[in-house]
Amino acid sequence: MKVSVQAVAVWGKIAPPHSITAIMITDDQQTIVTGSQEGQICLWDLSSDLKISSKEILFGHTASVTCLAKARE
Repeated sequence: MKVSVQAVAVWGKIAPPHSITAIMITDDQQTIVTGSQEGQICLWDLSSDLKISSKEILFGHTASVTCLAKARE
């Protein structure tokens, strides 16, 4: 059984910086992935009416994310 979990971003009055250095869109054109100079990877939902909303932010890289690639099946 697959469980769906809603992503929650928690921070104070100011969101963490995310200076985009790389961008990719998935084949189904429903998710945008951005890499940042600060070493974060963010996933964004893209609706059919082109509205973008945050989905997840991934921390842990110690250097800028300058390239994104999708894995092959």
